[in-house]
Amino acid sequence: MSSLSGEEIERYKRHIILKQLGIQGQQKLKAAKVLVIGAGGLGSPVLLYLAAAGVGTIGIIDDDIVSLSNLQRQIIHDTDKVAFDKTTSAKERIAQINPHVEVIEHKTRINAGNAIEVISNYDIVADGSDNFSTRYLVNDACYFARKPLVFAAIGPFDGHLTTFRSAETKPDGTPNPNYRCIFPKAPPPGSVAPCSEVGVLGAIAGVMGTLQATEVIKEITGIGTGMVGRLLLYNALETEFQTVKINWDKTNPLNGEAPTLKDLSHHMSEAES
Repeated sequence: MSSLSGEEIERYKRHIILKQLGIQGQQKLKAAKVLVIGAGGLGSPVLLYLAAAGVGTIGIIDDDIVSLSNLQRQIIHDTDKVAFDKTTSAKERIAQINPHVEVIEHKTRINAGNAIEVISNYDIVADGSDNFSTRYLVNDACYFARKPLVFAAIGPFDGHLTTFRSAETKPDGTPNPNYRCIFPKAPPPGSVAPCSEVGVLGAIAGVMGTLQATEVIKEITGIGTGMVGRLLLYNALETEFQTVKINWDKTNPLNGEAPTLKDLSHHMSEAES
C-alpha cells in the first residue's frame, strides 16, 4: 500500500483522524486510479474533491474546450481558460490544489473503439457525461471491463445518483442492476432537450457532483454503505432527497437471463447510423 510523506499526513489529517477512514483509508486513496468521464458540470466538483482527497491518479476524458457559458456551473475552469482544452484546464487546476495527484489527460471522446482500453487502466469510473449514448456506452464498457461505476446526472432543478457493480452478484447470486435496468431504452432523439435549450441551475451540478465524489471515495475506501441497488433522487425546488430501490431486470440485454450484448459492437453501429 502507498506510504504517505510527512507533508501528506499534514495535508490529509482531517481524513486520517476519522476513525472510519484513518491512515489506511488515506493510503487506499493514494493508490487508487479513478477515471472521470467529462470535465464539465458534474466532472468539475468530482475532480476538485477527488484531488483534494488525495486520489493518487485521476484520468480525465473529454474532447471539448472551455466556453464562457460553461463557467456558470463548471467550476474547475476559470475565465482565463476559455478556449483551452477542458482536460488541460482541469489538470492545471488540480496541480494547484494537490501536487501529489497524477493527472492523465485523454483528449478524446470516449467511444466504442477506445472505451474498454481506457477504462481497464483504472480502478473505478465516475460518469459525468451529459448524453444518453455516452451513458449507455460507459455502463456497458464498465460491465465488460468489470469496473465499478459511480453515475450521476442532472436536470434543470434535479439530479439522480447511483453506483453500479453490474459485473458482480448479490450474496444470493442475483446479478446487481445496471443503467439498463433503470432505463431499458434511450428516449427518442430530440425528446429530451439539452441544458443549452432548457437551462440548468449551476449549483445543481455542485450538489450532485459532490455526492458523486463522496460515493467514489466510499467505494475506494470501503467505508459506509454504497449506492448499489439504490437510486438517489434530488429535487432542488422542494429541497427533497428520496432514495428508491433499483431491481435487477432479468430481461436486461447486458446481464439478464439471456443477454444479447456480448461486446460494444452495437455502439459502433449506433454511432454510424
